[in-house]
Amino acid sequence: MIIESFETKDTYELGRKLGKEAKPGQVLCLYGDLGVGKTVFTQGFAKGLEIEEPISSPTFTIVQIYEEGRLPFYHFDVYRIGSIDEMDEIGYEDYVYGTGVCLIEWANLIEEILPDHYTTVVIEKDLNRGFDYRKISVEEK
Repeated sequence: MIIESFETKDTYELGRKLGKEAKPGQVLCLYGDLGVGKTVFTQGFAKGLEIEEPISSPTFTIVQIYEEGRLPFYHFDVYRIGSIDEMDEIGYEDYVYGTGVCLIEWANLIEEILPDHYTTVVIEKDLNRGFDYRKISVEEK
């Protein structure tokens, strides 16, 4: 599925829709350059899970845990991990193979430990289409 986003609100709403549809054990891998809208998408996703607290990128903590929504939500940002061993140290498998929902930013850095089934969400800019334009691809793997 390919979605065109013409403003931040569109990206947020797609996230919210996917959050409403999220199932226990689901893993989403979120890809996109810095500043493309990954945090906006994630904020919408969390809203779809009925999470009310502010959502921020866990760049320095690797994982943020939100448990007050309709499903536990584990938001990973693995941009700064030094090695796959760090993922073991934070209990990665407990989250990914648990009953919550995981969203992993920069998942390409931990490809070898991703589960067999996950959803990719790729957000891309196209400045020829406008500063706020985003092409968002969603695909089941």
